[in-house]
Amino acid sequence: MDLFDRISNDIKEAMKAKDKVKLEALRNVKKNFLEAKTAPGANDTLTDDVAIKIIQKLVKQGKDSATLYAEQGRADLAEAELAQVASMEVYLPTQLSEAELTERLKDIIARVGATDAKDMGKVMGVATKELAGLSEGKLISAKVKELLS
Repeated sequence: MDLFDRISNDIKEAMKAKDKVKLEALRNVKKNFLEAKTAPGANDTLTDDVAIKIIQKLVKQGKDSATLYAEQGRADLAEAELAQVASMEVYLPTQLSEAELTERLKDIIARVGATDAKDMGKVMGVATKELAGLSEGKLISAKVKELLS
């Protein structure tokens, strides 16, 4: 079962369970999936890779919104946003731990032959492709900076 079908089934389950938070989050995900499927050139298909990227984008937006709400003293809205994020994160691949990320980046740095901060672009190009879905871009970037300095 692909991710699109899994989300559709989980929407039905959330309706039966009367889980409003999960239902709202999954409906938002499905709406984005449908927009991607009907986009010009998509040929009415949606691969799991594209679906995961969509969910990652939505999770990042949700976390950013929650941060803004918290900064503005709206803890109620921040909590609601984070609850939706948690409902979406279930569908993402397991994220790398900090130690695993460091090891993978050290390997990439060695393969690319990077020696200092000037080579960060080369490392990031390879790292973002290889670690897509396994870690957030800003975490990768921060760790690469740390390792190259």
